[in-house]
Amino acid sequence: MTYRVVQWATGGVGRAAIQGIVSHPQLELVGCWVHDADKEGRDAGEIAGIGALGVTATRDVERLLALQPDCVLYSPLMAQRDEVVRILESGCNVVTPLGWVYPFGSTPRTDIADIEAACERGASTLHGSGIHPGGITERLPLVASSFSRAITHVRAEEFSDIRTYAAPQVVGDIMLFGKTPQEARSSIMPQILGIGFGQSIDMVAAGLGVRLDPEKRTVHEVAVATSPIDSPIGPIPPGRVAAQRFVWQGLVDGEPLITAAVNWLMGEQHLEPAWSFGEEGERFEVEITGDPPVRLAVHGVHPESVAAGLKRNPGIVATAMNCVNAIPYVCQAAPGIRTYLDLPLMSGRAARVGNRESSVVNH
Repeated sequence: MTYRVVQWATGGVGRAAIQGIVSHPQLELVGCWVHDADKEGRDAGEIAGIGALGVTATRDVERLLALQPDCVLYSPLMAQRDEVVRILESGCNVVTPLGWVYPFGSTPRTDIADIEAACERGASTLHGSGIHPGGITERLPLVASSFSRAITHVRAEEFSDIRTYAAPQVVGDIMLFGKTPQEARSSIMPQILGIGFGQSIDMVAAGLGVRLDPEKRTVHEVAVATSPIDSPIGPIPPGRVAAQRFVWQGLVDGEPLITAAVNWLMGEQHLEPAWSFGEEGERFEVEITGDPPVRLAVHGVHPESVAAGLKRNPGIVATAMNCVNAIPYVCQAAPGIRTYLDLPLMSGRAARVGNRESSVVNH
């Protein structure tokens, strides 16, 4: 069975998603929504850098919904609840890296009732996916936990060079790199990021069958430059924030059981404290403390260099593909908000060889 897909927005994730949809043997790209007027009327494939596909980008929502797509891969910069509700009410499923990973625990979204009602009216499904949160923080820990008993701690942690994140306004004005430590410590990032990572923690807790304390622990640390550091926001002068670490923990009787953490560094040079990625370099780690202990290190989703990352960041591609590969499963799921705990094991698809397509078994 082939599923008709609309790609919603064509930023880094959107462009990678178009490439993934086109290469997926069960998916057909039938529409593309764009935010910028200068992209309207262009071919979606040309926007994605893969050549013309015969799919014209538009800002006309009604035109796209009239195509009766099976699924929208929804990836604008910020999620708009009214847009998502409108899509779901039309009968179209939604896969997105922008939240709803597990909105049912102690870190709930305030729009669950609206989303669930829209799913009921449209007999549609919403699935939150992505990478961190959205996969590495929940799905991998749950898979790894199946090899252990008597688990006392679960950790999912990111170690990334943020110089490859080509969004200067976000890096400087929202993430507050380049600001003073005092300014960075007043950041809303721990709260904003904590919504997503809090849902990840709640999902892992649900998978482990444990009830967490009502409040999660949050830690935010910064390191400053000791010499000028080149960055997406220009040189970061000495004394300004050049690295940040965020930690969120789900507690049981006041003791950490589940930890999600992010280490974002502007490289490993000229930092105080002298933080580094360690011998393994950039990576994602998943660690299960139990009998036996299990540790996974995920490589390959970070670029080989800053220059390579600014051209094509594997982490962005992985975020998009975790969404793309979920589409057939979500289209067959029951209506409502569906998480990794509701869906079967999801997989990618083999490459097409020459003029032959790999044999496809519908899921």
